[in-house]
Order: sequence, then structure tokens, then C-alpha cells
Amino acid sequence: MSRLSKTTFCCPMRVTSLIILMLFTSVASNADDTKSPWTPLFDGRSFAGWNGNLDWFRVEDAAVVAGTLERPIPRNEFLATDKEYGDFELRLQFKLLGKQTNAGVQIRSRRIPGDHEMIGYQADLGQQWWGCLYDESRRRRVLARPDAKQLDAVLRRNDWNEYRIRCQGRRVQLWINDYQTVDYTEPDKSIEQRGSIALQIHGGRPGEAWYKEITIREF
Repeated sequence: MSRLSKTTFCCPMRVTSLIILMLFTSVASNADDTKSPWTPLFDGRSFAGWNGNLDWFRVEDAAVVAGTLERPIPRNEFLATDKEYGDFELRLQFKLLGKQTNAGVQIRSRRIPGDHEMIGYQADLGQQWWGCLYDESRRRRVLARPDAKQLDAVLRRNDWNEYRIRCQGRRVQLWINDYQTVDYTEPDKSIEQRGSIALQIHGGRPGEAWYKEITIREF
């Protein structure tokens, strides 16, 4: 066989082998994700594994209820996990009650020493912030936001919705009711990518944020 014909024969074989290897690697990676167990973060009965100002949080109907409809909320309050998380997928159900209620789910966050606030990413909820990724107490701005009209088409106001939050490496992805609201990659390598998860009720008018069926899968 000539050198030319031998080269022509080998190249497709090498390409095919490379494709098979890539597919195998992808399947193996997905299989690793699938093997990671889903773990409840909230037992539906108590605040075991959580910390915060319990004057503003209660358990009702197997849900965490943050805030109250009876009086204004003087400041932001956070119910945070005792454990810290880095790479994970978080799923939970939420609903907001009241006029102009604002809340959110802190991820990769920490309490600020000597203060009631937390610092870190927030999967935002309420008003014009539904589905946004906000940087709480750090850059204090929205890092990424969804198309408001598309989100409004799937959002069930005053009723239960699902939040899905995925953090892997420097990438943060958010979905509400299977509509992806954010796909953000952190450009600042100095920003920590590990911390607590917390349920927030924002200070302001009377309002309640309900959270339930909170589960996590670590990578």
C-alpha cells in the first residue's frame, strides 16, 4: 500500500476513535452527576441544620415561612445553612405573598460579622427582580437577568413555583419552572465560590416568602 493510500485510510479511523472517546467521556461525566444523591436540606418540621433570627421565620405546612403579613419587616433577614457548599444543584419550591414582597435564595454566601446581612450571590425573587442573579452586599448590582416577558409567561404569582439553581466551577445557572433565567460565568477569579445557602425575606412592607421541598445534590 502506498504512503498516500495508507494515510487516507488511517485518518478516518483516528477521527472515529476520537469521537467515540469524547462520547464516552461525556456519558461518564453525566453518569457521575447522576450518581450524586439528592439530600433534603429541610426536614419540613424544624430548623435543624439552619441558623437565623427565628423571630422572622416559622415552619408551617411543611414549609419555611419568612416574614409576616401582619406588620412591616424592619430589615433583611436570612435563614442560613450551617454547612457550606461549593459545586451543587439546588431545587426548591417557593411562593411570595403580599404587595411588593421581595426575597431570594443566597448561594455561595457568608454572614457579615457583626451584621445581620449576608454577602454573596442571590437568586432573586419578587417585584422586577424575578429570576435575576444579584450580588448581595458585595457589588450590590444585578449580574444577569432574564427576559421579563418570557419569564412572566411561566411564573405563577401568589402560587408555588420551582427554582432550580446549579453552581459548577465559576458558572451559575438559574431556572424558574424550567425556564432558564440566568447563565452566568464569574469573570473575577478573586470571588469565593463556596459558602452557605440561605433563604431571605427583604426588609420593607409586610410580606411572606414560603419555601419548601428544599433538596441539594453536590458535585
